[in-house]
Amino acid sequence: MARAATTSDAFNAVAEPRRREILNYLALQERPVGEIVDSLGLAQPSVSKHLRVLLEVGLVDVRRDGRRMFYRTNAEAIRPLHEWTETFERYWRHQLSGVKERAERKSNASKEGEPDFSSRRKHDLDSRKN
Repeated sequence: MARAATTSDAFNAVAEPRRREILNYLALQERPVGEIVDSLGLAQPSVSKHLRVLLEVGLVDVRRDGRRMFYRTNAEAIRPLHEWTETFERYWRHQLSGVKERAERKSNASKEGEPDFSSRRKHDLDSRKN
């Protein structure tokens, strides 16, 4: 089965880890290409290529200021990605809640089976005082 082009949709575009890294970096504010290159430690041609893909699928917007290009995330275009991953987040939250409940039940059951030395300790401490 042929693989879909990375520029076909947002899901294919974010399949590339460096693009996700760029999106994370742009999440808080718009940034020029040079700052992305410096902060992420990627080569400028590579960053430009990834930004072009993200721009083509609509995940980022660009603004020109003189000779500089500023990129920012497009929150509306990212929404479908968020909604899709939210399904799995709910699933894992439910799974982890179940694990936590079983661990707490097991912990409580083992505590109930342990002898309670607290009253004996108190007795020993009281007898040392006399």
